Amino acid sequence: MNTKITGVELRRIAMPLVAPFRTSFGVETSRDVLLVRVVTTEGEGWGECAAMSEPRYCSEYVDGAQDVLRRFLIPALPRDGVDVHAVGRVLEPFTGHRMAKSALETAVLDARLRGAGESFGSYLGAARDRVPCGVSVGIMDSVPELLDAVDAYLAEGYVRIKLKIEPGWDVEPVRAVRERYGDELLLQVDANAAYTLADARQLTKLDDFDLLLIEQPLANDDMVQHAALAKLLRTPVCLDESIESAADAAAAISLGACSVINIKPPRVGGYLEARRIHDLARAHGIPVWCGGMLETGIGRAANVALAALPGFTLPGDTSGSSRYFATDITDPFVLTDGHLQVPAGPGLGVEPLPDVLKEVTTSSEWIAL
Repeated sequence: MNTKITGVELRRIAMPLVAPFRTSFGVETSRDVLLVRVVTTEGEGWGECAAMSEPRYCSEYVDGAQDVLRRFLIPALPRDGVDVHAVGRVLEPFTGHRMAKSALETAVLDARLRGAGESFGSYLGAARDRVPCGVSVGIMDSVPELLDAVDAYLAEGYVRIKLKIEPGWDVEPVRAVRERYGDELLLQVDANAAYTLADARQLTKLDDFDLLLIEQPLANDDMVQHAALAKLLRTPVCLDESIESAADAAAAISLGACSVINIKPPRVGGYLEARRIHDLARAHGIPVWCGGMLETGIGRAANVALAALPGFTLPGDTSGSSRYFATDITDPFVLTDGHLQVPAGPGLGVEPLPDVLKEVTTSSEWIAL
């Protein structure tokens, strides 16, 4: 069924983080978030662009995402209506900009599902009504500071800990966490492409700590070297930034470059492509989990719904709202027994709280179709 779009709002909001979040590619202290609101003849829908302020995690950045949406992606939408499955095909001629495309497609899908009275989870094929949650712990100034942070997250009920690592901050912090909490703790690490194959000997030292996986140890564009590294490690190699599509996932599996995949829907162009990657991985017996990009409640609702699909057998980075924000723009996602509830309402099942949204908005533009 086609959805006739009358206009699109591009809204920027400023969301301070409750604490700085440091990874191998930089430190985040606040989120400059681009929200996309699609207005149709049946109602409206929301999407969130995950692009950061600077092109460090990937080539996309929030100003660029807004520009490409304004100048190319939104004008490409058919005036007589579009089926949500056609959005990706309509936007395909424009190279890259997957996070911008994801935000627009998600907003169209949200509007369509709200009109049909169907939840995001039901539409995607969710098999559960709640999902287990892990938490991503940034690089700290000291091991004691790290242990204090992990203490607090475990006290909140998170069922899995992910430690960000980089050269000089890897074996010792991992050893400290494993010794403090024992073998029962589900523990994994994320390098955000900070190493090279020359670091293989150092990375093999992580095999001693019974990790669930090591995420994206090498460069994004080098699956061949990931395959070589995977042969040297007992720890399963997980790919994140290397996987931008189902085709990438198929290539990685064929090469033996990974045995686990982190699916971040914005990075792969949206939730429909994310579902295709899930289906492919499940057919090959490859476990997947849902990564996070410091989302507000809009993006978190979609991620939680995706993480409820049957192939998501590892806890994801679908943390509660309070992990990142003192006040979320939607009703907060609250951890219960280490899990988050999958929204059951129409569409995403959440929407921005008007007063909060107004308070955090820094700019807004309307594009009529």
